[in-house]
Amino acid sequence: MTELPELVELEAILALGAGHLTVTEVANVATGGRQFPVQVISLGTTAPGAPAVGFFGGVHGLERIGTAVVLAYLRSVLVRLRWDDSLHAMLERVRMVFMPLVNPAGMWLGTRANPAGVDLMRNAPAEAEGSVPFLVGGQRISPRLPWYRGRAGAAMEPESEALCRTVEQVLFDRPLALSLDCHSGFGARDRVWVPYARSREPIAHLPEADALRRLFDDTYANHRYLFEPQSLQYLAHGDLWDHLYDQARARGTGHFLPLTLEMGSWLWVRKNPRQAFSRDGIFNPVAAHRFQRVLRRHISFLDFLARACASHGRWLPDAAAREAERAAVIARWYGSPP
Repeated sequence: MTELPELVELEAILALGAGHLTVTEVANVATGGRQFPVQVISLGTTAPGAPAVGFFGGVHGLERIGTAVVLAYLRSVLVRLRWDDSLHAMLERVRMVFMPLVNPAGMWLGTRANPAGVDLMRNAPAEAEGSVPFLVGGQRISPRLPWYRGRAGAAMEPESEALCRTVEQVLFDRPLALSLDCHSGFGARDRVWVPYARSREPIAHLPEADALRRLFDDTYANHRYLFEPQSLQYLAHGDLWDHLYDQARARGTGHFLPLTLEMGSWLWVRKNPRQAFSRDGIFNPVAAHRFQRVLRRHISFLDFLARACASHGRWLPDAAAREAERAAVIARWYGSPP
């Protein structure tokens, strides 16, 4: 039976990192007579009061490039542990968490959804406050149609539940926790999305999100990322990160800022239009040189987030200036208060 290449690569990386990593199986999903583990890999300080950063991929089985980016960065970190004293020093101050294959069974099947036909990124109990685009914003009509949310009132899918439980246990209640969920397929521009997807309401941590953007602008002046709230593009039901952000806020302890990297796959299709006739090609770079270029570009961003999290005291907004900064960010991103 054909092996899942991403799972083979993950197993090789885990062997490479033996002695440095904590590996936990948080779910196991069956399909086609096979069992697929959903694993969480962590390293760095175990101090509960330390900042933490999490990297997630493969929520949508068709978007293999997201998993590839997370795996490439994890491999880079482990290789650098052999020689990079600065990385060892950073890991004494920050906890790093990787969940590169959230939906391995869906990836093996070659579907966006999990084996039950549920789109995991529409599966949380978060309802949009406004009209959503037909189907794309999440639907409960049928699992035979894309963007299916699951039955109303049903428990979340095991993959969704495992992701949420991991985030709650590892990233909540920290002085700062950042997460990055790696996707592809929207537009011809690489975008870093800030919550919300469910609402045009600015999130409470808007000053922190913009401070992070300015820090990246200053550090990598020639980057091509567009930072923006997801709601500027469209609203959607059931977003996992909206749900988790609201859960973290309700606890009232710590600061949790989830981000989504939406790699612009239309650019890859424009350079090679034949990809448009392949389900895999619509969401992933096919040419080897382009695939390698995508990995090189995004690994730098993941490493930036880890270092920014470890050094958060040097760039987070001052409490006295937050309201003025919030007003300025709302004016720039939203034009006026929504």
